[in-house]
This record gives sequence, structure tokens and C-alpha cells, in this order.
Amino acid sequence: MAAISRLSSPRRAPTRAASRSVLRRVLPFLWVALFLPGGAQGQGVYYPPAGEWERRAPAQVGMDANALAEAIRTLQAGENPQPRDLSVAHWLSWGREPMDSPVGPFTLRGDVSGFVIKDGYVVAEWGDTRAVEMTFSITKSFLSATVGLIWDRGYIPDLQAPVGEQVRTGDFDSPHNRKITWDHLLRQTSDWEGELWGKPDWVDRPGQNLAEHMNRARNEPGTVYTYNDVRVNLLAWAALNVYRRPLPDLLREEIMEPIGASPTWRWHGYETSWVELDGQRMQSMSGGGHWGGGMFISAEDLARFGYLTLRQGRWKDRQLVSREWLAMAETPGSANEGYGFMNFFLNTSGSIPGAPTTAYTHRGAGNNIIYVDRENDLVLVMRWVQGGAVNPFITAVLASMER
Repeated sequence: MAAISRLSSPRRAPTRAASRSVLRRVLPFLWVALFLPGGAQGQGVYYPPAGEWERRAPAQVGMDANALAEAIRTLQAGENPQPRDLSVAHWLSWGREPMDSPVGPFTLRGDVSGFVIKDGYVVAEWGDTRAVEMTFSITKSFLSATVGLIWDRGYIPDLQAPVGEQVRTGDFDSPHNRKITWDHLLRQTSDWEGELWGKPDWVDRPGQNLAEHMNRARNEPGTVYTYNDVRVNLLAWAALNVYRRPLPDLLREEIMEPIGASPTWRWHGYETSWVELDGQRMQSMSGGGHWGGGMFISAEDLARFGYLTLRQGRWKDRQLVSREWLAMAETPGSANEGYGFMNFFLNTSGSIPGAPTTAYTHRGAGNNIIYVDRENDLVLVMRWVQGGAVNPFITAVLASMER
């Protein structure tokens, strides 16, 4: 398909000005994190080399083998009953939405798979953990991490500044849209109005009364949390405009290769999201698999990404993503205390029984889950399980740990 002709922003020289008001809010979280097990960066922290991951028996890391095995068996019994052909599952899940034709690729999925990683070591593994499969909205966590790389490098001077000050594409020109900041996009509180890559904002989860939804009054940016994949894709488009290189290249060079991820993952945009910037044809990325595309990745590479966030963006002797960025990502927004930056679902309310309130999950449909628990030095990966099986599994794993 021919490239879509869409306005792009002129190149801006990178600057570095901290978002001081946000940093004041997150410094207490950052300070506390330094004293948690996952926050320690001294000698003895294990980082798996590329292509390898050291195994430990449950007893070696203080876990009950029988209790852990039973938790995994129960999880596997909770497999998602939807079709394994994810293009068919798409129609069953989202077919009620208007203009819902796919514009990105889908795959077939495999069996339930996952990991238990304690103290940095693989304690349990099940299913085909090297199968490259869709991960749906966990893509949002990769997107926000990539935006973090761009912020760390000074291309986005202030997260509280209106996006339209840098992105002159026409997407932030209306009286409502010109108020939207980077922070609003990252926390899904923008209520942006418009159309992107052939999908108007109102086609995502419109509710029963479509006409009413289309003509409603807009919420003031920052006041209401609304999960909306058109607006997530807008963040990817805005980030591309300020960085002006394909986002997967930045992710690969600065995160995935340093953490030893395999070369098999792919980040897909849409057939409608090809653009030309500075004379080069490139694709604006999707932040999920709602209409196809997004991150296609193995469970093992998801585990490495989760382990990076557990270690606060550090891998061996390199700080890949700044602690400041991850502290903001793990800080609740004012409109939703259970959500940080996309797609950090925070356990601030204790919704996961037995889990610390500092724990969080990266979540995608399917269900695809990465559970990150710095207090217990624990990462869990679950793929293709029913939603009702997720929290009981986390609780059972925590209960298997000797206290």
C-alpha cells in the first residue's frame, strides 16, 4: 500500500530540561526503591547472557517445589478458550466496534506458556517460551520505554509541555488537543479527538450509544482515564516526529540487544501507517494488537524485559532506561491510582491478594502478563490464560515462598 501523506514536524535539536514537578512527586518512590531487593545494583546481581538463563531448583531460592508445581498446573488449566487463530479471536472480541477491519498482521498462538524467575534465576518454565507470538497491549510498555529513551536523550524537554509545541502535524491544533501534554498521552488521560491511520478516536470501545459517544463533551486533558488504542498510536506517532528514526531501531539498539533478547521479535505498525520523514520512508508503530500488529515476541524475551524493569532499567553495568523515567512510570496518575505510564498496572490498591502494593503488571489481551515484584525479587510471565486465572496464580506463587 502506498505511503499515507501526513504532515510531519520539523526536526528539533535535543535539549534536556527535567520535568521537575513530576520528579518531585516520584522521588519518594525512587528513594524507597533503592532499599528493595530489586533496587540493589551491587555485586552479585545476576544478569542472564544472551541465549542463556541459569536455572535454580525452587528450594535453592526458598520456594516450595510442590506448591509451585500445583500453581502452574492450575494456571495451565485456565487456558483462554478463544480460538488460537488470533484473527478470528479479533472478530469475536471486537467485532461489535465500528470500522474494526484489521490493518496489521495477526498470528496463530500456541499453548499456555510462561516463567517464574526468582532472584534472577529461572525456577520454572512451561510451554514453548521461544515461540514468537502477539503480545497485544504489553506493546504499550515497550512503547513507553522507547519514549523514555527519547526523553532521557533530551528530545522531549518537558513531559508537562503541550505535545503540539513540538509536533506540528495538525493533530494537536484544535482548542482541546492543543492542551494535551506528553504526560497525558503516557497515562491515557488526553481524550484526544481526531483520526489516525484510518481509525477515529471514537471507534475504540464506544459503548452502546455510538451517536451519543461521538457527540459527547470532551473531558479536560488529565482528568479522566480512558483506555484507547487510537490515542496510544498517537503517542507513537508523536514520538516518531521528535526522534525521526524508526522506533524499533531505537528499542533494539538501546534495550533489546543489551539485555540479550533474541533477534526474533518484531514490532509492527499498520499497512496505513507508512510515512515519509526527512526523505526516508518509515512506519509509525502500533501500541497494541487491537487492529493487528504491535509487538510479536517470545515469552523469554518478555521475561528479559520484565527483569529489566525489576532492576530499575539497569543491565549489568549500564543504565539503559533512567531510574527517573521508571520512577515516573511506576507512579500513579491523578486520574487512576492503579495506572502509571502505559502499560504499568499498579497494585496500589492491593487488588492482587498477597502481593505488595509496590508490585505491578505489564498487561495485554489474551491474556499476556508480566508480573514485576521488586520486594520479592520476582518476575512472572503468563501467556494465553483467562483473566480469572492471573491473580490466583500470582498469589499461589507468593504463598510457595518460604517466609
